[in-house]
This record gives sequence, C-alpha cells and structure tokens, in this order.
Amino acid sequence: MTVKQRSSQKSPGIVKQPSKTDTCSHSSSERESPHPGPRIEWRRIITRLLMMVGIMVVVYFSKANKMVPFAAQKEEISKRSVEISCSKDYADELRHFQGCIPKKCGRVIFDTLVTTSEVAALLNIAERGLSVGGSTGGASILDLHSGALSHGNAFVNIFKLEEAKNLFNAQDFKIYSHVKNKIHHAIANHFGISRSGLYLTHPTFFSRITPVPPQTIHDEYWHPHVDKETYESFHYTSLLYLSDFGHHFDGGRFIFIDKDSNKTVEPRRGRVSAFTSGSENLHCVERVTGGTRYAITVSFTCDPNHAIDDPTVNR
Repeated sequence: MTVKQRSSQKSPGIVKQPSKTDTCSHSSSERESPHPGPRIEWRRIITRLLMMVGIMVVVYFSKANKMVPFAAQKEEISKRSVEISCSKDYADELRHFQGCIPKKCGRVIFDTLVTTSEVAALLNIAERGLSVGGSTGGASILDLHSGALSHGNAFVNIFKLEEAKNLFNAQDFKIYSHVKNKIHHAIANHFGISRSGLYLTHPTFFSRITPVPPQTIHDEYWHPHVDKETYESFHYTSLLYLSDFGHHFDGGRFIFIDKDSNKTVEPRRGRVSAFTSGSENLHCVERVTGGTRYAITVSFTCDPNHAIDDPTVNR
C-alpha cells in the first residue's frame, strides 16, 4: 500500500487561498509552504496574485460580511436561482466549447431532485467508506473514482485496503451514478447547455467535516476560493448535502461572497446547490462548530480531455 503524505499533495476536497480577510472562519492563523525550484513560472504567479488580491478586495468590501439567506434549511425549495454576469476569463474559456456556454452564469438550488431513499443510500456509502479512514484534522474525503481516502495526515487508496475489500457493491455504484445523472441533467437544463457536451470531472468526492481542529493545511476547508482557479477542469460545480444544518451539525453553511453581501446556503438533506465555477461565484464554507456534516461534491467540465468515467465495483 502506497501512502502519499498530505503535506506534499493537493487534497481533492480542501483548498486554501492566502486571504487576510477570512469570511468563514474566526481563525486568523496562516501557514506558508514555499516551493523553491530552478523554474519560476512568473506569468502564472502574477495571475494568481492578481486573483488573490481580487478575492481580498471582494471579501473586505462585502458590506462588512453582511449575511443574506439564499436557501434556509427549514424551507423546501423546488427550484430557486439567481443570474450573475460571467467573469471574463470564464466566458473567454468557454468560447472554445460550443454547446457548453451557459445562457447566463449564476447559481441554483434544487430540494426535490434527489429522493429521501437515495440520500440515505449515499450517506450509508459515505459512512462505510470513511469508517476505514478519516483525517486526524476533522475534514475527510472519499473519492470513489480515484479511491482517494483521508487516512490520518495522509491519503490512501481505499480499493487497496484489505479491510475495505467487499465494502461496496454494485447497487452502491448504481445509485451513485443514477444520482449523478440527475444532477448532470438538471445543470444542463438550467444553464441551457448540451448534455452531451458536459462531462463529469475530477475531483468528485464525499466529504465529512467535524469540529476537530485542523492538523495540516488540507484540513482548512473554510478559506474563500474560486473553483475554476483551484481546479482548472471545473466549469460547473454542484454539492449534494447528506445532513441537515442545525440538526446534525452547527456552522458549516455554504457562503457565496458577493460585493453587496454574502449569500448563505444552509445544508439540507437532499439539497443540491449548483453554480458556474468561475470567479463570479467566489465562496467558502463556514467552519463546523458541532456535529458532523456530510456532502458530495459533483463537478463537471466542458472539456472532454478532463472527463472521468463513473466508478464501478470491479476495481
């Protein structure tokens, strides 16, 4: 079994932007991880610095972190959406993928897309998988596509673990793929794009978050970020929540950081939150202060070169 140290690998579920103003956390601690080398990609460094400055400005000037509810846990929403102008870099890139250009960028909520039984089955998969691993820092992931599983301060391949043999069955993967297809169709229909030109991409994973203090930088999930900047293949992001805000856990709200105010999404079992992955949707996750928060991140790309297949039981 090969174990990759978490300090030398980007976690598929945890991201960090070096922003001085952190909307989603009361913690002000920062870590620095310089990577010296003979090659310095100045253009990429400058681009990232400009992005970071932009994030800091937006976070700072978002009406003193004024929170406006976008989707409360207690309400059942058939569909709720808001349109936002696409960021220039996002729009420019999508011009290369005709048929995958949204009618308008934005975000959308669905509460009736996934059934109660499907949510229960997916939560059971997550609990079984994470029972043989888990981060020491409270933020754990399970990726059924790559096999990546948080394990202490590292990641292992769950399909290589002796104790995980026969842990999943064909029905597990059938339900997983069925729900993924529902989300895929809903995103394509809402944003007015071709289903055939929208592909599942990496990373797509289960997440489990508890109040346990972070042990490595990969455990710091609460920093503001842009998905397209973190994962270049992303064009559309979605989250399916498997537990309830205020019942199964405290904190852990999803927050869109806008210039006028911050819009909150309170997780609800079966709630799907989907959005375009460009800088028009800067966001973060509030720190979990109690209980356990389960969710699935399901990501999509317009680039067939970054497409991944559904996971199967025959690994």
